[in-house]
Amino acid sequence: MTIQEAAQRSGLSAHTLRYYERIGLIHSVGRNDSGHRDYAEEDLRWLDFLTKLRTTGMPIADMCRYAELRRMGEHTADERRRMLELHRERVRARIAELTQDLKVLDYKIDLYRELA
Repeated sequence: MTIQEAAQRSGLSAHTLRYYERIGLIHSVGRNDSGHRDYAEEDLRWLDFLTKLRTTGMPIADMCRYAELRRMGEHTADERRRMLELHRERVRARIAELTQDLKVLDYKIDLYRELA
Protein backbone atom coordinates (compact mmCIF):
# COMPACT_ATOMS: atom_id res chain seq x y z
CA MET A 1 0.00 0.00 0.00
CA THR A 2 1.17 3.54 -0.64
CA ILE A 3 2.35 5.92 2.03
CA GLN A 4 -0.94 7.81 1.72
CA GLU A 5 -2.93 4.61 2.27
CA ALA A 6 -0.70 3.64 5.20
CA ALA A 7 -1.13 7.12 6.67
CA GLN A 8 -4.89 6.94 6.36
CA ARG A 9 -5.12 3.45 7.87
CA SER A 10 -2.64 4.13 10.68
CA GLY A 11 -3.93 7.58 11.58
CA LEU A 12 -0.41 8.98 11.23
CA SER A 13 0.61 11.55 8.68
CA ALA A 14 2.84 10.69 5.73
CA HIS A 15 5.37 13.10 7.25
CA THR A 16 5.34 11.11 10.52
CA LEU A 17 5.78 7.83 8.64
CA ARG A 18 8.82 9.22 6.81
CA TYR A 19 10.18 10.56 10.11
CA TYR A 20 9.69 7.20 11.84
CA GLU A 21 11.55 5.52 9.01
CA ARG A 22 14.36 8.08 9.10
CA ILE A 23 14.96 7.67 12.85
CA GLY A 24 14.75 3.88 12.72
CA LEU A 25 11.38 3.30 14.36
CA ILE A 26 10.25 1.43 11.28
CA HIS A 27 12.53 -0.57 9.08
CA SER A 28 13.23 0.50 5.56
CA VAL A 29 9.86 0.04 3.97
CA GLY A 30 9.77 -2.00 0.78
CA ARG A 31 9.57 -0.22 -2.55
CA ASN A 32 7.39 -0.97 -5.54
CA ASP A 33 8.57 -1.10 -9.15
CA SER A 34 8.39 2.68 -9.47
CA GLY A 35 10.44 3.19 -6.29
CA HIS A 36 7.58 4.35 -4.03
CA ARG A 37 7.19 3.02 -0.50
CA ASP A 38 5.06 -0.12 -0.35
CA TYR A 39 3.70 -0.75 3.16
CA ALA A 40 2.54 -4.21 4.22
CA GLU A 41 -0.05 -5.25 6.82
CA GLU A 42 2.80 -6.15 9.18
CA ASP A 43 4.02 -2.55 8.94
CA LEU A 44 0.56 -1.33 9.99
CA ARG A 45 0.50 -3.66 12.99
CA TRP A 46 3.90 -2.31 14.05
CA LEU A 47 2.73 1.28 13.54
CA ASP A 48 -0.32 0.56 15.70
CA PHE A 49 1.94 -0.68 18.49
CA LEU A 50 4.24 2.35 18.12
CA THR A 51 1.21 4.62 18.34
CA LYS A 52 0.17 2.96 21.59
CA LEU A 53 3.66 3.42 23.02
CA ARG A 54 3.65 7.06 22.00
CA THR A 55 0.17 7.86 23.30
CA THR A 56 1.05 6.27 26.64
CA GLY A 57 4.05 8.58 26.90
CA MET A 58 7.03 6.46 25.95
CA PRO A 59 9.87 8.75 24.87
CA ILE A 60 10.95 8.50 21.23
CA ALA A 61 14.46 7.46 22.33
CA ASP A 62 13.02 4.48 24.23
CA MET A 63 10.82 3.59 21.26
CA CYS A 64 13.90 3.64 19.02
CA ARG A 65 15.77 1.40 21.44
CA TYR A 66 12.83 -1.01 21.51
CA ALA A 67 12.70 -1.05 17.69
CA GLU A 68 16.44 -1.67 17.53
CA LEU A 69 16.15 -4.60 19.94
CA ARG A 70 13.24 -6.00 17.95
CA ARG A 71 15.33 -5.98 14.78
CA MET A 72 18.12 -7.79 16.61
CA GLY A 73 15.89 -10.82 17.10
CA GLU A 74 14.39 -13.11 19.69
CA HIS A 75 17.45 -13.13 21.96
CA THR A 76 16.43 -9.57 22.98
CA ALA A 77 12.94 -10.60 24.12
CA ASP A 78 13.81 -10.35 27.84
CA GLU A 79 15.16 -6.83 27.48
CA ARG A 80 12.13 -5.77 25.45
CA ARG A 81 9.81 -7.27 28.07
CA ARG A 82 11.65 -5.38 30.82
CA MET A 83 11.32 -2.14 28.86
CA LEU A 84 7.58 -2.70 28.51
CA GLU A 85 7.18 -3.60 32.17
CA LEU A 86 8.97 -0.41 33.21
CA HIS A 87 6.83 1.62 30.83
CA ARG A 88 3.69 -0.07 32.14
CA GLU A 89 4.60 1.04 35.66
CA ARG A 90 5.05 4.63 34.47
CA VAL A 91 1.66 4.46 32.73
CA ARG A 92 0.01 3.10 35.88
CA ALA A 93 1.58 5.87 37.96
CA ARG A 94 0.30 8.47 35.48
CA ILE A 95 -3.19 6.95 35.58
CA ALA A 96 -3.11 7.20 39.39
CA GLU A 97 -2.10 10.87 39.14
CA LEU A 98 -4.86 11.57 36.64
CA THR A 99 -7.38 9.78 38.85
CA GLN A 100 -6.47 12.08 41.74
CA ASP A 101 -6.63 15.12 39.47
CA LEU A 102 -10.05 14.03 38.29
CA LYS A 103 -11.27 13.78 41.88
CA VAL A 104 -10.22 17.39 42.48
CA LEU A 105 -12.04 18.51 39.33
CA ASP A 106 -15.16 16.60 40.37
CA TYR A 107 -15.00 18.20 43.81
CA LYS A 108 -14.75 21.69 42.30
CA ILE A 109 -17.60 21.00 39.87
CA ASP A 110 -19.78 19.79 42.74
CA LEU A 111 -19.00 22.99 44.68
CA TYR A 112 -20.08 25.13 41.73
CA ARG A 113 -23.26 23.10 41.33
CA GLU A 114 -24.12 23.72 44.97
CA LEU A 115 -23.69 27.48 44.42
CA ALA A 116 -26.05 27.51 41.45
